[in-house]
Amino acid sequence: MNTSMRYLFSALAISGIVGGCDKQPSPQAAKEAPAAATASVAPTKNADTTRSRIASANAPVKNAGDSKKPAPSKFVPPAESAIPKNEYGETVLMGKNIFVNTQQYAQNFVGNGLNCANCHLDNGRKADSAPLWAAYVLYPAYRKKTGQVDTIQSRIQGCFRYSMNGKPPAFDSKEMTALVTYHYWLATGAPTGVKLPGQGFLKVPAPAQTPELARGGEVYKNNCALCHGANGEGTKAHGKYAFPPLWGENSFNWGAGMHRIDTAAGFIKANMPYGRGGTLSDQEAWDVALFMNSHERPKDPRFKGSIAQTRDKDHDENCLYGRTPEELATLLEKKAKTESEDKAKQAKPAHMQSEGYSPATAH
Repeated sequence: MNTSMRYLFSALAISGIVGGCDKQPSPQAAKEAPAAATASVAPTKNADTTRSRIASANAPVKNAGDSKKPAPSKFVPPAESAIPKNEYGETVLMGKNIFVNTQQYAQNFVGNGLNCANCHLDNGRKADSAPLWAAYVLYPAYRKKTGQVDTIQSRIQGCFRYSMNGKPPAFDSKEMTALVTYHYWLATGAPTGVKLPGQGFLKVPAPAQTPELARGGEVYKNNCALCHGANGEGTKAHGKYAFPPLWGENSFNWGAGMHRIDTAAGFIKANMPYGRGGTLSDQEAWDVALFMNSHERPKDPRFKGSIAQTRDKDHDENCLYGRTPEELATLLEKKAKTESEDKAKQAKPAHMQSEGYSPATAH
């Protein structure tokens, strides 16, 4: 009997060892398994590069109320040295050249002294400076500004019409093809339809004090005039703008997104003074944005009838178009109250409220 029992226990032990190979791994083993598998398989040509650059759709999003330091982007566009040495790469490079030196490579479509890279810093790569890689993956999308679903091509056309105060290149033009290709290449590995950290411009909380022209003028004099000129005229070197004009006939027009006080404050907070972004307080960013946009600039190409009519139709936003600073302050208070009430209602889940709508409001 004892001998039979020993044989039985031995058989059960052996069968348990063999059967264990078919069991599901423990939770800890399951977590470690993918890493082990990855280590044992030779990566594909671009696997490591793509893995290092792709952003997680569930990455934590920066708190809109914390603007002390812009949150770093999880996505990193490919290095310019990685532009392919072939026909495709030539088009990418052409798009980059147009973007960086729009005055030379797309002069027929520009009506002021700006280049695309004046607002989209680091050749369109910098987070919180409306980077191209974050914009490309959000289109097609509906935009309130145009009242239609825009493609990336029509979005670029809008930039030429408003920010460049010019005329848009045709969809099938070599300039448009090159610019779209450059956008596409910068977004290599990025997930589509995902609002990546660093998209657009920083959202700066409403300041403690109502933005004021006098304070803004002081901020401008002490931090901006050295590069952009005492009168916002920009600075030239060898006949070309080294630093862009911020108002006047050679700057963006009244239809550009940068004429909005909140948009300008976000750009300034994260990126200005140049090379020292994040050093101005939220209050200073709002004040100097108000000061900058209190000056005249080229008219909105949508202008029709009167300034009041155009304001009511196209400028229900945080701007000084057809408004005094006092009227803008009242509008800001009204919008803040409306936004607070809308959040309280929570009629729909957030993803349903914004699905198909573009969060890109830079221009």
